[in-house]
Amino acid sequence: MKLIPDNLRAEINLRMDSLRRHMREEGADALLVASNPNLYYTTCRFFRGYVYIPVEGNPLWFVIKPNVFDSEKDVVLIRKPEVIATELVRLGYKSPMAVGYEFDDLSYSDVSRLKGIFPEAKVANGSKILRKSRMVKTEWEIDRMKEDGIHQAEVYRRVTKCYQEDMTDLEFQIEIERVLRREGCLGVSRTSGNLMDINMGSVIAGENADTPSPYDFTMGGAGIDPSLPGGANGTTLKPGETVMIDMNGSFNGYQTDMTRVWSIGEVPHIAYKAHECSRNILRALEQMAKPGVAVADLYKKAMEIVEGEELSQYFMGHRQQAAFIGHGVGIELNEQPVVMARSKDILAENMTIALEPKFVIPSVGAVGVENTYRVTPSGLESITIFPEEIQEL
Repeated sequence: MKLIPDNLRAEINLRMDSLRRHMREEGADALLVASNPNLYYTTCRFFRGYVYIPVEGNPLWFVIKPNVFDSEKDVVLIRKPEVIATELVRLGYKSPMAVGYEFDDLSYSDVSRLKGIFPEAKVANGSKILRKSRMVKTEWEIDRMKEDGIHQAEVYRRVTKCYQEDMTDLEFQIEIERVLRREGCLGVSRTSGNLMDINMGSVIAGENADTPSPYDFTMGGAGIDPSLPGGANGTTLKPGETVMIDMNGSFNGYQTDMTRVWSIGEVPHIAYKAHECSRNILRALEQMAKPGVAVADLYKKAMEIVEGEELSQYFMGHRQQAAFIGHGVGIELNEQPVVMARSKDILAENMTIALEPKFVIPSVGAVGVENTYRVTPSGLESITIFPEEIQEL
């Protein structure tokens, strides 16, 4: 079996060209990839091993396991990474002068071990190179994300049928998860960093929405155990509360991020007002967010609208407020750029970002909309298409 099918070779070549551009910017003449998300990015499949990318010449895939792949001119079967230097010499490759390693994605001991392969080489931050390349998607990647958006919307269309009176938030989430898996959801939402633990997503309702969480999420929730303090906490859903649903959008190795809100009967006017403010923010940013626009300006525009509506005390939380309103999405749920006031990033065509201006109304719950978008020359194109109004259960 081929590690990389012939029909994906052109796609992989596009990604390699992008990586090489960023390698030159960072002064690296080689990049050694080892983390799962970046192995997937450089291969379109997961395996245990390494990808060696020279700034000049063809990349090499060093595979430890599974042992089912054919040995080809650019696929080398190995038992341990220490043999990579010897294999490079055997295959006629020059020894690299500066190597990029995944400082932000691997443990200290893993990076130290890999640095031992090229003890004389200078080091560069390979994570930065990979992040910059992954921010801008290829058409193939965007097509995968559009597929995710279609599946996610189909699941959300069935949310109302998952609800029964006197359910707990957790019971409600379990029924939605059942629909997700039957729709083909992979069941894991991959995230970057150690401040995000998430599996099938989040359902938060009523007072629980105002419970702060240690995670880098826009919303909180107590969760059902201190070992996983976020999301549903097992409380009964009650009339007059909102239910915010932000569930897993991973169906094919990529993912979309979409949030919608339902209510148990009618809710106070302030909740509807804040929800409409969220939608107004999205409409404004959809027009504004074009290639060349500073990401920080999106955050500033959102804050202007919120302050004009006098809703600042509820924005991005109430007891604890998040300092961002969006993030990149792709192989991982939380990619670059982060939409926040101190961002230095500039939007580029075919970046994919999730925007999630949300509010928490005490004793009522969370409101607001989240969509995943593609950046185009004319503004943002949504790839999570589903009605945005608060819907009654």
